[in-house]
Amino acid sequence: MERFRRIATLMLALAVVAAVAGTSFGHDLIVRVKDRKEVTFKEMVKDLKGAKVIYVGETHDNQDHHDLQLRIIQVLYRARMPIAIGMEMFTSASQKELDRWTAGTLSKQRLREVYMQDWSASWPLYRNILLFARKKRIPVIGLSVPREITRKVAREGFDTLSKKERLRLPPSITCDVDDSYMALIRRSYTDHDTNDAKTFKYFCEAQMLWNKTMAYTMLEYMKKNPKRTVVVITGSGHAVRGGMPIQVSNQNPALTSRVLLPDPIIPTPQLTAKDADYLWLSH
Repeated sequence: MERFRRIATLMLALAVVAAVAGTSFGHDLIVRVKDRKEVTFKEMVKDLKGAKVIYVGETHDNQDHHDLQLRIIQVLYRARMPIAIGMEMFTSASQKELDRWTAGTLSKQRLREVYMQDWSASWPLYRNILLFARKKRIPVIGLSVPREITRKVAREGFDTLSKKERLRLPPSITCDVDDSYMALIRRSYTDHDTNDAKTFKYFCEAQMLWNKTMAYTMLEYMKKNPKRTVVVITGSGHAVRGGMPIQVSNQNPALTSRVLLPDPIIPTPQLTAKDADYLWLSH
C-alpha cells in the first residue's frame, strides 16, 4: 500500500496524468524527467551507457544512495565498459594513494586514514564501492579540494586565498549561476542561519569552487584517459546539472552526460531536464 501511495504522490507532483499499470519495478522507482515517465533500472542503464560522464548524486549519509551507485558501477563494469569512478570524498592530493589502492598495493587501513583526512562521513558508507574498485582494478579519481580551502572561502571569500592555496585551483571563482541553481544554493544557505549578503556571497563562492575544481580535475583525467567513462559520485547539490555538470560542459561541450538524482533536491514540480535526466526513489 505504501508503494502505491508513493507512486501516486510522485506522479501528482510531476504532473503525470496517467500511470503505467501492471509493470513491476522491483525495489526501484525511477522517473525519466524529460517526459515524466516511469522506467525500469534496465532501461535507465541502457541510456546511461551512451554517456561519457554519469553523475550519480547522493545524500552523504544515506546507504541506499551508495548501494545504487555501486549497482550502476557494477552493471557498467559487467557490460565491459572501461570506467573510472570520480569521488568528491577524496582530494586530488590523495591521487597517488588512490592509484596504489586500485593497484592492490595500499592497505585497507591506510586508505581509511586517507579517507578520514579528506572526508567526514562514516567510512562504511563508501567501503563496498572502494572494495569493488580495488577488486576489479577500476581507477578512482580524487576530485575535490581540501576542506580547509572551501571552509576558508566560505568564511572569507575566494580573494583571500594565498598563491600557495590557489595552486591547482581554477583561476577565478564567482557566484555566477543560473536561476535554478541559485535557488538551490539559497535553500542550502538558509541552514546557516544568517541573512548577511557578504556571507552568502562567500558561501556561493565556496560551492562554485567545489564544482569548478571537481570539473577541472575530472577533465584533466579524461584528457589522459579518453576511452573511459567516468561515474561521478558526489552530493546531489553538486551532481544537479547546474552544479558540476555545467562546469564540465562549459569546458568540453562535446562530452555527453547523464544526471541521476536519488530523491529530489529541487521541488519536483520545478524539476526539469535542465536539472537532471532521472529521479530515483528508494523504498
